[in-house]
Amino acid sequence: MGLKSGRIKYPFILPSMIWVLAFTIFPLIYSFGLSFFRVRLGRPATFVGLNNFARIFSDYKLGNSLRVTLMYVAVTVSIQLALGILIALLFHQEMKGKSIFRALLILPIFCTPVAVGYLGLTIFYEEGGPLNSILMSLFGWKIPWLSSPFWAWVAVLLLDIWQWTPFCFLVILAGLQSLPEEIYDAAYIDSSSEWEIFRKITFPMVQPVVVIVLLLRLIESFKIFDVIYSLTGGGPGTATEVYSLYTYRTGLKFFDFGYASALGYVLLAMVMVVVNLFFRRVRQVYE
Repeated sequence: MGLKSGRIKYPFILPSMIWVLAFTIFPLIYSFGLSFFRVRLGRPATFVGLNNFARIFSDYKLGNSLRVTLMYVAVTVSIQLALGILIALLFHQEMKGKSIFRALLILPIFCTPVAVGYLGLTIFYEEGGPLNSILMSLFGWKIPWLSSPFWAWVAVLLLDIWQWTPFCFLVILAGLQSLPEEIYDAAYIDSSSEWEIFRKITFPMVQPVVVIVLLLRLIESFKIFDVIYSLTGGGPGTATEVYSLYTYRTGLKFFDFGYASALGYVLLAMVMVVVNLFFRRVRQVYE
């Protein structure tokens, strides 16, 4: 009876195992093998060793994509964390309608990135879009959101910050609400400065949660693709072409599958290096 009840779990976990094997493990292994071949659509694969990886160092387009990606990660993650902490501190106070505002604030998390991109396309539409219509009625001028490299970049940043700041806020708020109240009672006896209490008590205690949020957002931001693809398509020109989008175009637009696989593995290596350096630094701080 016990054996039968133990085996009953396998039919339930079998679909998830098949999913992981088919859509994670197999593509990972297959693309690694592919990165050592020159593979063009309609032509036989040719073994080229490490040539695809060596080609990366002479690819000037990749340098632009890498620069765009690093700027994107640095700006969005830092602003999302800062706003997340500020909003979490605000919602940690007593206020009327807090649960309603909190529910409204976290709604963007549940939108798919592609839907957010197309929503942005509607909002930032230059001729007759709602945002430019408001600007025209108030100030008499409009912004070339999607035709100017700078403003297209700003539009992408605004959308990503709007969608993912609630995630930072929600996790950090959970961390704040788990802090013991007794410490604050003692702290208010010694100091009446809210800033001093935040700097010396609240932030150090909630810092492990902030670190986890930072790590998760770093990993996700390096993989950004959907919002940019649906909003700007990487344009105008290559102003918003991030690394993942460049890899996608190399593989599925120019059908250079071997080089695209090598690009994917280089991105994986970069993210692993960043995460390891980050963890090493965190370990040094806490040890």
